[in-house]
Amino acid sequence: MESDEPILLSGIKPTGVPHIGNYFGALKQFVEFQTIGTHQCYFMVADYHALNTVQSAGEMRELTRDMILSFLAIGLNPEKSVLFKQSDVPAHTELAWVFDTITTMPYLMRAHAYKDAEAKGREVSVGTFNYPMLMAADILLYDAARVPVGADQKQHIEYARDAAEKFNRIYGNTFTLPEEYIVPDMAIVPGIDGQKMSKSYGNTIPLFASRHEIEELVMSIVTDSSGERPENVYRIHSLVKNERELAPIYEEHKGKYKALKEALIEDLDAFITPMRERYHELSADPSVVTDALERGAEAARARANEKMELVRRAVGVS
Repeated sequence: MESDEPILLSGIKPTGVPHIGNYFGALKQFVEFQTIGTHQCYFMVADYHALNTVQSAGEMRELTRDMILSFLAIGLNPEKSVLFKQSDVPAHTELAWVFDTITTMPYLMRAHAYKDAEAKGREVSVGTFNYPMLMAADILLYDAARVPVGADQKQHIEYARDAAEKFNRIYGNTFTLPEEYIVPDMAIVPGIDGQKMSKSYGNTIPLFASRHEIEELVMSIVTDSSGERPENVYRIHSLVKNERELAPIYEEHKGKYKALKEALIEDLDAFITPMRERYHELSADPSVVTDALERGAEAARARANEKMELVRRAVGVS
């Protein structure tokens, strides 16, 4: 799948069942980038990154399979994008080690994830401390010109650029400096408790939820009885219908929270149903995931290995 188009790369960790926050925050944009066709798209399941939290082999395999099925169910196409698993490309961890040798501990101690864990008094694994270098390797192996991130993830690209600049300075010009692409209007999806939707908060609505699950979860959305419009309900509703469509619904049912939740159930189910049906259709054939991963691994390894050989020569181990 070689192309002269610039590379766009993004990834998602398989740490739980995908939810609508994942979709509107990232996955929806993946499909849009594929459709636009201005970049060659690489979308990665970041299973090595996930090892920091998922430490069961069976669970990891299941979550990885579900993530690839999710990619396919939402419309990503292995013939148009490279869909691959991080662990299928050994060059990721090899390059991360090379970057480790030119990176200082004080520099890594500035990473948001490390500082957050330290502030909360949590014991920090080497993997958590060192993840910015693996992420830099993820990006730089493919000469990614553009990396879509949320505004709060900009530091990831800064670390990748710093690693590239330092390596180029020491060993010669080898890496392209990536540019972050801050997705405009990237949705921050509220969970059923009003906080940001997150698996760690247990407040999610699964992306392929059944009608029954949608009903139970929407009815449990926390509301503030002081207003005529339940804001948490409205914010989720606005993901699947625009303001012009919602205005008469919320005017007609002003202050009637149960009726508004029922309207959200209908619209959310209508939105999810085609993807849910596609997910179940795909999951019935085990070869779907295997074939997609084999195809993606071949394409990703070809590009990554070519870059890694240049790195080995630059540092003198080849």
